[in-house]
Order: sequence, then structure tokens, then C-alpha cells
Amino acid sequence: MARQRSMEAIRASEYVSIGELVRLTQARYSTLKFYTEEGFLPFCQEDRGLTCRYPRESTVQRIAYLRKLRAEGKSIPEIREILQREKEANL
Repeated sequence: MARQRSMEAIRASEYVSIGELVRLTQARYSTLKFYTEEGFLPFCQEDRGLTCRYPRESTVQRIAYLRKLRAEGKSIPEIREILQREKEANL
């Protein structure tokens, strides 16, 4: 079993794993996995066999934003539309 990094090391790291995101945000693993599969959480992966790495700061902010949208009662399709509009506006 892999040894977990300390929270201090995670907070100082530029990139984190999905498990470390769970620890940082107290979000459920399945929720973060779903958001990743839906394209809501961008990640880096140098090789197909390697673990996905997420940019820590921007991903924690994105998770907080997704939580806010869900708390406002937005559905997943609505969130997808909002994120797409924001992406197009920033191009």
C-alpha cells in the first residue's frame, strides 16, 4: 500500500491526486471521479498508465464553485452548460 503524503506536503504541492483532493476538500471520491469523467475537473496525465494529477489550487477552487452551483439547485446538465458558456467566453 502506498504511503500517504502529509497534509502539509499536499498543501505545498502544485499537483495532487484524486485521493489527495478528497482529503483537501472532504468531497466524496465518487463525486470527484464523476466530475472528472464529465470534464468538470481538468487534469494532467503524462502517460496512460499513470495516475491523474490535478493542479491543486485551481481544482480546489473549481470544486468549491461546483458545490456552490449544486447548492443553488443547479442540475448536472445546467452546470455543464454554465461551464461551457464560461469556457467559450474566455476563448
